[in-house]
Amino acid sequence: MDVHVPVAITHGLVLRGVDVLTAQLDRAAELEDSALLARATELGRVLFSQDSDLLAEAGARQRSNKPFAGVVYAHQLGITIGQAVTDLELLAQVGVVDGCILQKRDLRWGDSIGRHS
Repeated sequence: MDVHVPVAITHGLVLRGVDVLTAQLDRAAELEDSALLARATELGRVLFSQDSDLLAEAGARQRSNKPFAGVVYAHQLGITIGQAVTDLELLAQVGVVDGCILQKRDLRWGDSIGRHS
């Protein structure tokens, strides 16, 4: 979880038994977006963020064929805490492909922006 994700989303996922690691718990809360994405990749974890700068960083990595574990993005105003918990729990169960960017749009999951090959 990116540092800016509301703690209620993290708590909701933990209550549902999802293995969650926050940037704060990983002592990575002060890392820049590039370093945070690299850390998530090192750990083999998909990163959930509501920060458009991190989304841009993931897009830049795709364009330059730089591998990363994956990013799930939802704008803060485009999803409720309950929706985020439900959707992230489902994604945790089915998995996300490395290098994939999933973006929530208009209260429905949009198509993947792209996939690192």
